[in-house]
Amino acid sequence: MVIALGIIHMFSALFLITVILLQTGKSAGLSGAIAGGSDTFMSKNKGRSLDARLAKWTKYVAIFFAVVTLVINFLV
Repeated sequence: MVIALGIIHMFSALFLITVILLQTGKSAGLSGAIAGGSDTFMSKNKGRSLDARLAKWTKYVAIFFAVVTLVINFLV
């Protein structure tokens, strides 16, 4: 049981790292410095973008990772 949870924990950690690294920064490149507020005005469908989906996945995977970590600690 603990070995299976350890494997799940390892894969969730790798998936969490991957999802975090795929996200772009807050001010990616010169567009953050030059465009400023027009960048958020022009991108009306920001909730449907890849970054929004990655942010949601980051939240879910981080919660799953924390729960698996707590379960492993209580079992050992």
